[in-house]
Amino acid sequence: MSLKYVLLDLDGTLTNPETGITNSIIYALNKLGIEVEDRATLRKFIGPPLIDSFMGYYGFSRDDAKKAVGLYREYYAEKGIFENEVYEGIPELLEELTQRNITCVLATSKPTFFATQVIEHFGLTKYFAYLSGTTLDDTLITKDAVITQAIKQLSITDLDNSIMVGDRKHDIEGAHANGTKCVGVLFGFGTREELVNAGADYLVETVDELRKLLISI
Repeated sequence: MSLKYVLLDLDGTLTNPETGITNSIIYALNKLGIEVEDRATLRKFIGPPLIDSFMGYYGFSRDDAKKAVGLYREYYAEKGIFENEVYEGIPELLEELTQRNITCVLATSKPTFFATQVIEHFGLTKYFAYLSGTTLDDTLITKDAVITQAIKQLSITDLDNSIMVGDRKHDIEGAHANGTKCVGVLFGFGTREELVNAGADYLVETVDELRKLLISI
């Protein structure tokens, strides 16, 4: 395998958005009359499509889940988006991949509108050939669709020389649905069990391990 394209998740892979995302969820739930007793229970929201998480974890109907996502975005757009930090070593990793002529692509379940702001805020835009995210109207929300969008936009035909990097099962499943392999990162929000059960082709515990893996394949 001679690596040409690396598709990278955002939340839990490039940045740690826990504070901003959990604050946004708490805001939305409070608006709906629901109190959150343990903020840590909301970490499972980080990564998957929000509408699915509100339905799955709180039993909301799809309409109620859409309302919750709208409330979430009220807080997130104003404050939560930048209650965030880049994982140590990520800018250096992106720089090295770029120097090796490996094309970096963002593939995130976050709406492209917000993902673009995050990437620009942290000075990472120059490393990406394309930013592929979901839509604010929820017409495109799954990770496999996000990856498909990126592949089409960049006309990637050699999937054997491409790899997805992410921290949740949706990254693994989305990569495999598109015929490419996936690295599961354990410094994000998915557990080892989740990533193994999803069929991750590789697992790494640190950003440095990720760097060594990507430059060796």
